[in-house]
Amino acid sequence: MPRTEREQEMIDLLDQSHDWPDDYTFKFVIKTELKSELDQYFEGCTIEEKYSSSGKYTSITVTKKMNSAEEVLDIYSKISTIPGVISL
Repeated sequence: MPRTEREQEMIDLLDQSHDWPDDYTFKFVIKTELKSELDQYFEGCTIEEKYSSSGKYTSITVTKKMNSAEEVLDIYSKISTIPGVISL
């Protein structure tokens, strides 16, 4: 599937700052009740979670070995389908 101009810019920036394969750090904020929906994308990875003071939201940081900028973008694309997730 062809990439948009914005996606290609992101791939180019990632390629400039990483030598693939490389560890990539993902950061998200998500409603606590939906955080299990992220698990399928990060099996076997160490996940750091910080809860908001009310416990309604969770900040999630994951470091995962990625093979390419395209692979990183694909994960962001899939995760963007989770309602209310914020990618940082």
